[in-house]
Amino acid sequence: MSAAEPQESNDFLVGHATRLLESHLRLTGRALLPEGPAAEVARALYHAPFVVLSHDTGDDPLFTYANLAAQERFELPWAEIVGMPSRFSAEPLARHERQRLLERVARDGYIDDYSGVRIAKSGRRFMIRRATVWNLVDADGNRAGQAATFSDWQAL
Repeated sequence: MSAAEPQESNDFLVGHATRLLESHLRLTGRALLPEGPAAEVARALYHAPFVVLSHDTGDDPLFTYANLAAQERFELPWAEIVGMPSRFSAEPLARHERQRLLERVARDGYIDDYSGVRIAKSGRRFMIRRATVWNLVDADGNRAGQAATFSDWQAL
């Protein structure tokens, strides 16, 4: 990975990207990216023109991944967004709505019709549309978090 990319181990990034992509394909039946060597696909996901984020399964879930498009949209570099509570991506008044969304995904496996307002570090608000949110599962089928992708947003 280049110097502009996260300082995480390459094995972590490749493994996490693989989990993101395989979980998305398994649940939605749609591939986010074409198949290829795992390291190349991980790099392509990181540089994709659409946002991809994930968080863990904690009581106050923390972001575990944010590709460059996500970092740009939320105005946060890898070192700030990864490890941040994912609830901070929504304004306080929208957090209840966000929690209902996450519960629906946990129950149904994924949704592909989410729209909502999010907030960047600068305070700029933006509307996301037609986001897909899905459960991440590990190799043993255990839930390992949730992920989201979207390419349709508008500044508010």
